[in-house]
Amino acid sequence: MDHKKGILLESGTNELEIVEFGIGSNKFGINVIKVKEIINPVPITIVPQAHSNVEGIIELRGEILPIVNVAAALGFPPSETPHLDKFIVAEFNKQKIVFHVHSVTQIHRISWAQIEKPSDMYQGSESQIIGVIKLNGEMILLLDFEKIVVEINPESGINVQQVQKLGKRERSEKRIIVAEDSALLRKLLHDTLTEAGFQNLEFFENGRDALAYLDTISESGKDVASEVQMVITDIEMPQMDGHHLTKRIKDHNKFGKLPVIIFSSLITDDLRHKGKMVGADGQVSKPEIAELIRLIDQHIL
Repeated sequence: MDHKKGILLESGTNELEIVEFGIGSNKFGINVIKVKEIINPVPITIVPQAHSNVEGIIELRGEILPIVNVAAALGFPPSETPHLDKFIVAEFNKQKIVFHVHSVTQIHRISWAQIEKPSDMYQGSESQIIGVIKLNGEMILLLDFEKIVVEINPESGINVQQVQKLGKRERSEKRIIVAEDSALLRKLLHDTLTEAGFQNLEFFENGRDALAYLDTISESGKDVASEVQMVITDIEMPQMDGHHLTKRIKDHNKFGKLPVIIFSSLITDDLRHKGKMVGADGQVSKPEIAELIRLIDQHIL
């Protein structure tokens, strides 16, 4: 299945399509724009001393791709019907990875507003779940595939050493709003932006809360541009995604000139046009934190 054959979504509508797949009796989801194709299992070459969640590698149209066993990553037992399993070929963070799942069922088109943030009561700090979708009387868990990959290869995450190479500068008076749903990424962004000299930071778990904060400043009579110098936003977030947040900011009559940079694993050549359509001032693929810092410096005077 090629995701380009699915329903094409306009940018900024706060909607997404998810591919529903199964691990055991549980239902999970992956954003369809991460999915390149879905194939039947092919022979796997085992790589000695590989991570326990990596089954090995396959060759697909001349590319050598790693196979991640999603059941193993989630602590689930192996498939009871391996001959019916599927391989989801995905691309994000400038890399292609194949995820081995037990079944693939259908595609759903939903609003980010339908996706609830997992409760801390049952989620835990090590959870790979970024959202819960209630659909047709069932629950679909939206997986944090970036975290699954970083746990396998920590070098694929944000690296503070990239920022240290940029050198010291004083930027503490510049106030930046960051919308990022992942607690791990919020911590990493806090540490790396602080290292880069940006210490006046406000973090929000989704675009809705970030927009409400800007509205509160505006409604108080203050000039938003003097209070906030930039917004950095992820794309995939429950309640309101980064594209919709960017569109709402750029369409606003009081703070529409506020610079917005999208920092997401979904910034690819095929998808960059979505950010341009909603007026983003810059787009950087995770985990290129040094490039993010350079863009911030360009847009904050």
